[in-house]
Order: sequence, then C-alpha cells, then structure tokens
Amino acid sequence: MTLSRRQRFEAAAIAAIGTPLIEALGGTYHWHEQGGDWFARVQAGGRQPILALWHGRILSATLYFRDRGVVAITSRNFDGEWIAQIMRRFGYGQARGSTSRGGPRALAELKREMAAGRPAAFTVDGPRGPARVAQPGAVWLASVTGNPILPFHIEASSFWTVNSWDRHQVPKPGSHLAIAIGEPMDVAGDADAEAIARGVNALQERLGELERRALSMLKAPEAARSI
Repeated sequence: MTLSRRQRFEAAAIAAIGTPLIEALGGTYHWHEQGGDWFARVQAGGRQPILALWHGRILSATLYFRDRGVVAITSRNFDGEWIAQIMRRFGYGQARGSTSRGGPRALAELKREMAAGRPAAFTVDGPRGPARVAQPGAVWLASVTGNPILPFHIEASSFWTVNSWDRHQVPKPGSHLAIAIGEPMDVAGDADAEAIARGVNALQERLGELERRALSMLKAPEAARSI
C-alpha cells in the first residue's frame, strides 16, 4: 500500500505526539520480572532471541524491550506507518509487511535481519487474530534461522482495555506490571509442516502458562524481581 503525502504527514504527527505520551506513561510503571536474564543469556550463547507475545501486549512490551535493536513486523498501511515511527523512537527496527499481506517478504526480511545478528519480535496472533491463537510465523522463523523463541507475557495491576479484536491492554499510570519470560524454545532446522504445527501448539501452551505466572506475580510480587 502506498501512502499519500497527507497520510505520511499525519502518521509523523501521531508519532511525534504519541512518543512523549508513552514515555511519560511508562515512567510511572513499577516492573516485576521473572526470567529477565534469558534475553542476555541467549545472546551470550551466540544466538538471537525471537520474542513471542500476544498482540494485545504490544504497548507494555515496547517499553520493556526498548533500545535493544529488536526488529518487528509492522504493516504497510496507515496504522502500521505511525506505529513503525513510534517504535523507531524506542530503538526498534521494522520489517514492513504482515503475515496476511506481504507476509513472505516480511518474513524473509526478518530472516536477513537475524542473520545480521539482530533479535526479532513476533506477535504470534497478529495482525488480525483470532486473539490468543498462535500462528506459525515465529516457529517457522526459529526453524530457518536456528534461533530460539523466547516467549513472554505481561500483565498489569490496573489497565484500560481497548475495544479492538486483540483487547489491547493499556496499563494505567502507576500500575505494577509483571513480565514472565519463559525458557528459550528451540525448533528443529528441518521442521516439516507437522513439526511446525507441534511447535505452534507448544508455543500456545507456554504462553498460557506464562500468563498464569504473570498474574500470580501480581498477587505475590515478592516472588519476582523488581526493576
């Protein structure tokens, strides 16, 4: 999709206004984490993590993993443009496209970025859902790159819910946020369709377990490390 000059201007304006607002909101959060060292441990082992999350947690995830050079897929439409501009301001790279439109090109770009030594991020139920149903993109990327999937889930103690297909969670100012990061998940390099399907099911189960863990962390924050 080619954006008009007006759309590009409007996207830039949204990003210019939205970035400081997100910065200010994020500065009020109180973070608690489990598994926070897995990202660095994967990189120390000579590989790059493929972050895997539900689409409804993009905002809080953008704040937590900022300025680490993570590359994520962003759509080529108007919404994707202003989102990409905001993410660039938080230190992210973009592979333009989506798993529904321009998918092969975006996945190929992610593969090249990972070969160049950059971590990746994947909303595994994006870009249009159904919500909380994992799609095969992240598992395929792990198979062709040899890099592990690093699943995680974030929950907030107080939040607004956007009226969207993903029920996006926007933590309220001053909220406590719990992030549970799971152990790295490897996928065989010669994975066929059946192996990919098994990997998708395993990833779905892990994300469900991490959600339960994050919720329990909010009930007992002393069990997690505060940052």
